[in-house]
Amino acid sequence: MKTKTDSFAEKGVVRKVIAASSVGTMIEWYDFYIFGMLAKTISTQFFPEGNPTAALLSTLAIFAAGFIVRPFGALVFGRLGDLVGRKYTFLLTLILMGGSTFLIGCVPGYKSIGIAAPIIVLLLRLIQGLALGGEYGGAATYVAEHSPAEKRGFYTSWIQTTATLGLFVALGIIMLVKLNMPDTAFNAEWGGWRYPFWVSVVLVGISIYIRMKMSESPMFSKLKAEGKTSLNPITESFRHKANFKMVLLALFGAVMGQGVVWYTGQFYAQNFLETKCNLEFEQSRTIMLWAIAFATPFFLFWGWLSDKIGRKWIMMAGMLLAILTYRPIFSTFLSDTDSGKWKNGQTTFIKEEIEKKVSDGDTILKITSHFKTNNGIKYSNVLVDTVKAGTSTKKQVIKANLNSADLNKHLPPALFWKFIGLVFILILYVTMVYGPIASFLVEMFPTKIRYTSMSLPYHIGNGVFGGLVPFIGLLLTTTYPADPLVGLWYPIGVALLCLIIGSLYLENKIDKNVMD
Repeated sequence: MKTKTDSFAEKGVVRKVIAASSVGTMIEWYDFYIFGMLAKTISTQFFPEGNPTAALLSTLAIFAAGFIVRPFGALVFGRLGDLVGRKYTFLLTLILMGGSTFLIGCVPGYKSIGIAAPIIVLLLRLIQGLALGGEYGGAATYVAEHSPAEKRGFYTSWIQTTATLGLFVALGIIMLVKLNMPDTAFNAEWGGWRYPFWVSVVLVGISIYIRMKMSESPMFSKLKAEGKTSLNPITESFRHKANFKMVLLALFGAVMGQGVVWYTGQFYAQNFLETKCNLEFEQSRTIMLWAIAFATPFFLFWGWLSDKIGRKWIMMAGMLLAILTYRPIFSTFLSDTDSGKWKNGQTTFIKEEIEKKVSDGDTILKITSHFKTNNGIKYSNVLVDTVKAGTSTKKQVIKANLNSADLNKHLPPALFWKFIGLVFILILYVTMVYGPIASFLVEMFPTKIRYTSMSLPYHIGNGVFGGLVPFIGLLLTTTYPADPLVGLWYPIGVALLCLIIGSLYLENKIDKNVMD
């Protein structure tokens, strides 16, 4: 019989396990996401000048490569985790992720080493993807196998906060660096954009120190002591009909829909605010930061609730709400920032002039024009002119077309907080589908092949189906430009298919002994 002292000791161990696993996993997500958030700057550093669009597309292709190899990382490290153990496997993934991220920040630009620059970055990005493919399954399995059955959903939901917190930290550090130096210094070859990559090595060092002090999962240790570990986890996971059926059910009945909801709520939304609504850089990211901060505690709430009522219907409800409200929410973003609606309204014109001397004696005259409309939105664009030094130039505000795609929009306080509320709702759906899914996945598979079996469907669902949301959304918008919301049909369609399969075929049992 357990005493209160034993119970407190167990809780202390679990808290340490959660803290060590969560911090490391959050750092891996941070490492993975800063590349995509700095894609525009990275494209100018690692590809030749002359075609910025091609350079950006190439950079995004390298970013996507990290998603594509995640399922392979799930197989490689999942197998290792089921053979050797959870602790040392996801300690290895942390070292690989942190090392490759730091090295991306150290690669000289295209001007210095030519085509070798993007090739090296691609290789490092592939290592990042492989490492992340092994990290999540290890962390979720490790925490679940330390957790008491009645709190498994709540305890594993701490791991679920790490992806969003990693995104939050990445956004915060990038903005902190960018706002404390001029754009020229930030975008220089060895400029401030490299700092977030270098910071990674400090964060990873701290996490490695913490993880080195952790012990192996008690369930896996018992299995290993009894000589019952799997001899071939990949074969047992995918060639045994019953287990392979569970892998397919996990993918098509839960993770596929969860993946598209996750990437629509956080990545597609941010991109939409910048490219379709034309919000300025700092404000669009500030909106995301506030929404993430408000929504993150709900990962824990849904994880806790899943221990009471089961995992299935919370995830299904999140998908259903996303399906029903995506187009109305994104339509509101568009209508509230529609410059055409305010084109004939009263405007206030403000002029800012910045002159920069250049080597040939000319002067670059930048005139930044701000147009404040009667709905409170401030539009701005930069009009650039080149004049000979000493030439008399009349500096005046040039009227800009308020429908111009070059205009950056700054929302007034009321609309700013309304947008935060709408993005919060999008991320709330993310918390519903993502909060319970770690415990849901680990409970589907036996201990000896759990790491491998849960990792593959998770990374296919998120890395492939979810990771394709921005690309397919852009492709649909380009193909059917008449409907700016057409890109949403991909996540809506995938979530709908997953909702149907999950509702019909997944079980909602609350079996306290399911992992014993």
